[in-house]
Amino acid sequence: MEKIKELVKLMAEACEDEKAIDVTVLNVHELTVLVDYFVIASGRSIIQVKSIVEHVEEVLEENGVVPLRRAGHAEGKWVVLDYGSIMLHVFRQEEREYYDLENLWGDAQVMQFESEEAVRS
Repeated sequence: MEKIKELVKLMAEACEDEKAIDVTVLNVHELTVLVDYFVIASGRSIIQVKSIVEHVEEVLEENGVVPLRRAGHAEGKWVVLDYGSIMLHVFRQEEREYYDLENLWGDAQVMQFESEEAVRS
């Protein structure tokens, strides 16, 4: 489980590297059998959404982890990367507000993490 938490943190930090908006990590382990964590982030545009997703893929691939499935990249409004125990959702801001996953999974525990940038500040 510690390795999964490390990957969650790495993924969230990779989102922040690309200036993602409101990076949120939900622990949904006790709410669904599908995954343990959702990492949710937003971009201001389709181009930024794609950039965030591509950067996360690069960072995780450098650590020997590749997604099992990928959906939505061509449209760039809501991209999902499935890493088995972790699912990344990167939305364009309008879609994130519309689908409101944080409210849908309102019983999930919100994980706190400190990015490397926050530590340096």
